Amino acid sequence: MDERREQLIAVALELFSRRPPEEVSIDDIAAAAGASRPLVYHYFPGKQALYEESLRRAGRELAGRFEEPAEGPLSDRLHRVMGRYLDFVQSHGPGFAALLRGGSVAASAGTSAVIDEVRQAAADQILAHLAVPVPSPGLRLTVRAWIANAEITSLEWLAERSVPLEELQLHLVQEFVAALTLTAAREPALAAELAGFFAGERPDGPTGLLLRDLAALFAVPGVADSLAALATGPATTD
Repeated sequence: MDERREQLIAVALELFSRRPPEEVSIDDIAAAAGASRPLVYHYFPGKQALYEESLRRAGRELAGRFEEPAEGPLSDRLHRVMGRYLDFVQSHGPGFAALLRGGSVAASAGTSAVIDEVRQAAADQILAHLAVPVPSPGLRLTVRAWIANAEITSLEWLAERSVPLEELQLHLVQEFVAALTLTAAREPALAAELAGFFAGERPDGPTGLLLRDLAALFAVPGVADSLAALATGPATTD
């Protein structure tokens, strides 16, 4: 692989990570790389091609951050994954925010394909950790919806940074646990497959902390009675 081409890609990705792609020019990339404008065009037909190639590199890196050994409690694994994901989001903020929000003039079918590949890789990794032999459509939808929620939430955090990053990391994992539990409640077969999930969790892990928070909620005067009434419902007669 040509070292000069690789340098241009690395420099472009750094610039796109710090500024929206529409604010980065070929001249900016050439200057940052210590190269001439004609040299950039020797390797790439234009900024769009260079942008898409830098995104492919970043996409592979981001997809790799979802890889985690299948050892230990599931929510602990996801907590480490989300830590790496959010670190990536933070360091590549402006360029990826513009792309994922669909507001960038540099967005195209090529850039959309890169993001779709990352989403699919993330979904595949999460499903692999769940170790369900044949994931149901409902489970697949739950995983994809959670990934979409993680994107939206992290982009909002980039804009406001209203909570500590570690707090966001924990909340995203707990939201997945809650969504997974709800899906299992609707699918008896999935509930049976996930029977060992809670058994493998730690009391001080993300799932244990979530259950503790729920227990505290149920202890609020009137809440437990109200929920019990909702769950029981009015008596019915034939």
